[in-house]
Amino acid sequence: MKSLYDVCAPAKLNLFLHITSRRSDGYHLLQSAFMLIDWCDTLHFDLRPDGEISREDLCTPLPADDLIVRAARALQAASRSPLGAHIGIEKRIPAQAGMGGGSSDAASTLLALNRLWKLNFSLEKLTQIGLALGADVPFFLNGHNAWIEGIGEKMTPISLPPSRFLVVKPAD
Repeated sequence: MKSLYDVCAPAKLNLFLHITSRRSDGYHLLQSAFMLIDWCDTLHFDLRPDGEISREDLCTPLPADDLIVRAARALQAASRSPLGAHIGIEKRIPAQAGMGGGSSDAASTLLALNRLWKLNFSLEKLTQIGLALGADVPFFLNGHNAWIEGIGEKMTPISLPPSRFLVVKPAD
């Protein structure tokens, strides 16, 4: 396999958020119900045999060292893979909206490169790498609605009824 195209990185909604305390490292301890929605960024992955990680913004420009690149480098370091990837992204999830766009992109990057590089890392191993990138990454790696606690690493799958939401984000 040399490419993976049209990899969906879904958004999430926090159906509620209860901050229970704050840790000394700045992370908040929380309780929440996270729900995946059918709004997503789309990523495309091409294998690079030279070990380089590159990213192409197909619409909205992103910072040079965003979570996609950081996730790819973290997986590359953890696996000691000599392979690299060129990653294209069509960004649709608004930034700074609390919908987990960057974390979802990172999780989708870990899952796609695990497959593309034929690493066969377990979900548990990917979750360890993902948690170091951000508290929401493990939720997106697991790919189901969940009751969330801790900083986001404690998840219990939940069933939620089909719902419709109107998502509004004010202009910057």
